[in-house]
Amino acid sequence: MNDHGIDAETTRPGYRRVLLKLGGEMFGGGGLGVDPKVVETVSRQIAEVVASGAQIAVVIGGGNFFRGSELQQRGMDRARADYMGMLATVMNCLALQDFLEREHHLDTRVQTAITMGQVAEAYIPRRAIRHLEKGRVVIFGAGVGMPFFSTDTAGAQRALEIGCEALLLAKGVDGVYTADPKIDPTAEMFHEITHREVLERGLKVADATAFSLCMDNRMPIIVFNLLTEGNIARAVAGERIGTLVSTPET
Repeated sequence: MNDHGIDAETTRPGYRRVLLKLGGEMFGGGGLGVDPKVVETVSRQIAEVVASGAQIAVVIGGGNFFRGSELQQRGMDRARADYMGMLATVMNCLALQDFLEREHHLDTRVQTAITMGQVAEAYIPRRAIRHLEKGRVVIFGAGVGMPFFSTDTAGAQRALEIGCEALLLAKGVDGVYTADPKIDPTAEMFHEITHREVLERGLKVADATAFSLCMDNRMPIIVFNLLTEGNIARAVAGERIGTLVSTPET
C-alpha cells in the first residue's frame, strides 16, 4: 500500500479509445514556436499506441504561440484574444499531423471547431469516430470554437462526445501532487484521487470546468509525465503510471 492507501501493484484496465490532451507550452519546449524534438517525441509515442490497435484522438493547446488570458490583462478584448489563441492551436495541430504522416506514415485528420476548409475538416463528431474506427489519428484544433473556454475543457468535451474511455492529461510532472513539486520538494504524489477531491483541494491540474465535465460524466483522467518515453502507450495499456482521477460508482 502507498501513503494514500492504494495498492501500487493493481493494474488498471487498458483502453480502446482515448483522448490525449497536450499543452501548447510543452510543444514549444518552454519557448516560442514549435520544438521539433518535442513533436517528434510525441508523434513517436502516438505511433506506438496506434500500432497496439488502440484508437487515439488529440487536443493541443496554443500557449507556445499565444495566450488569450495574458493579452486580456494588457487590455485586449477577451473574446478576440481567445479566438487568436484558437488559431494558434491549429498551427500545433498541423505540426503534429506532419510528423505523424511524414515520420511514421500514419493516416491523420485535423478537425477544427472554426471552419478553415483549406487546412482541416470541420469538427463533426460522427466523422471523427469513423476516422478513429479506420485507425486514423484525429487531431482537434481551435478548442471548442468559443471564447472563455480552455483547451482543457475542449479535451474533456471531445472525449465525451466521441465516446472515449479516458482522458489522458500529459504534463511536465509525474502526476497530481499535494503542491507544485517544482516549488515544494515535500509535495507528495497521489496515485489515485477523485475528481471531487481535486476540485475541493484546488489542485492545479486542469481548469475546473474540464474537471466538472469529467466528474459529472464519470470520465476517468490519467495525469502523467509526457517527457518519459513510452508513457502514452503505458497509460493506454493500463499500466500504473501517473495519477488516476476518477469518480467511484455510487
